[in-house]
Amino acid sequence: MGYEAVEVMVGIDALSQQIDAVRQLAEHHDLPISAIHAPCLLFTQRVWGVEPWGKLERSAAMAKAVGAEVVVVHPPFRWQREYARDFVNGIAALEESSGIAFAVENMYPWRASKRRMEMYLPSWDPSAEDYANTTIDLSHAAIAQSDPVAMAERLGPRLRHIHLTDGTDSAKDEHLVPGRGDMGAAGFLRHLAATGFGGEVVLEINTRRCTTREEREADLRESLEFAIEHLTVVPAEPGGEPA
Repeated sequence: MGYEAVEVMVGIDALSQQIDAVRQLAEHHDLPISAIHAPCLLFTQRVWGVEPWGKLERSAAMAKAVGAEVVVVHPPFRWQREYARDFVNGIAALEESSGIAFAVENMYPWRASKRRMEMYLPSWDPSAEDYANTTIDLSHAAIAQSDPVAMAERLGPRLRHIHLTDGTDSAKDEHLVPGRGDMGAAGFLRHLAATGFGGEVVLEINTRRCTTREEREADLRESLEFAIEHLTVVPAEPGGEPA
C-alpha cells in the first residue's frame, strides 16, 4: 500500500516478544521497524515479567537489535508508586545509557459517567513533565478532551512521535480512521508539516469492526492517503505564505 515502516507493540502475541522473530518478519516483508512500543498496557502487565524498568530495558534492546530509534512508553499507573516516583529521571537515564529515545505518550483521565479519575503518575499529559521525547496519540487526546495542536505547541521540539488516529467525545479509546472523528486530525497534521516535524507518524487504528480483508485494506489505504495529503507542504509562491 505504500507504508514505509511499522511500529511493533510488544504484547501477548508471543512473536512480538521475540527479537529474532520480529527481525525476521521485517526482513521477510522488506519493511523497516521504526519504533517499539513497550509492554505497559493493562493487558500486558505480565509480559516480560512484572518489573517495569526491566521491561523498558528489554524494549531498548529490541529497538537496537531491529534498528529502531524510538521506544514508546506510557506513564506509570497510580498504583505503580515506586516506579512513578522517579519515572522522569529514570527515563532520562535510560535514554543516556541506551542511546534510544523513550517517547512518553499522552494518556487521559479515566472517565465514568461524569467522574474523571486520574490514573497516571506523574501526569497523563507529557507536556507537564521534563521529558526529552514524547508521543501524541489523537485517540487519547479525544478521551482527555485536550487540544493536540496546543499540546504540540507546548512540547515544541520534544515532540518525537505521533500515533495518527481519531476519536470523539467518548470515554472509550476508539482509535478511529483519521478524519472520522472530532480531533481535527487534518489540521493537526498540517500543523506538524508547517512546523517542520521530523519524527515518525505511525497509523494506530482499530480495524476490529472490519468483517473482511478488503474492508481492512480500505481503512488502511484511506488512512495513508489522508496522512500524505495533510502532511504535504505546498511550497509558497515568491513573497507568499506556504499553503
